[in-house]
Amino acid sequence: MHRIPIFSTLVVLAAAGLMVGLGFWQLQRLHEKEALLSSYASAQRLPGEVEWPRGEEKQQDFLYRRARLECAVVTGHSSIAGRNAKDESGAAQTADCTLADGTKALVVLGWSRMPMAAGGWAGGEVHGVIAPGPRLVAAPPLAGLEANAIPDPAEIPNNHLSYAVQWFFFAATALVIYVLALAKGRRP
Repeated sequence: MHRIPIFSTLVVLAAAGLMVGLGFWQLQRLHEKEALLSSYASAQRLPGEVEWPRGEEKQQDFLYRRARLECAVVTGHSSIAGRNAKDESGAAQTADCTLADGTKALVVLGWSRMPMAAGGWAGGEVHGVIAPGPRLVAAPPLAGLEANAIPDPAEIPNNHLSYAVQWFFFAATALVIYVLALAKGRRP
């Protein structure tokens, strides 16, 4: 008669338990992400514009809302990878703005195939949508640029269910392999 190795069994059970715990944690994250995406979708439908929120926490609370700001001073221009309203790849043209009260804001002025196409924009009133970053994506575009794709919370992945299934599968696989190893060890 063979004895079951206690230490190895405990290690495998602890690992499988950890994986199952991670699976349930991903299910919890799934519900949190669904609530967050729902709030973002609701924010998109709210009427009117808000003033550019001051402070990082408020900016997170206002993601996907229509907003406005007055760029008093442009402190720099840049470009980042982006897509236009026709879903073409190119460069989103940005400006680092300082508002009259000293608050900083990143403004996405518009889209171009060429980087640094909006280096001459000197500031002014901007209307648009608050996107993660946070940044204000101008709508309508400024500085003679094409329109950027409007930020859409539907583009945020919510793959927590697949992660949960993976963790449960890993736990089951570890247990099956261990049981097979024990069975093989018992054969003469």
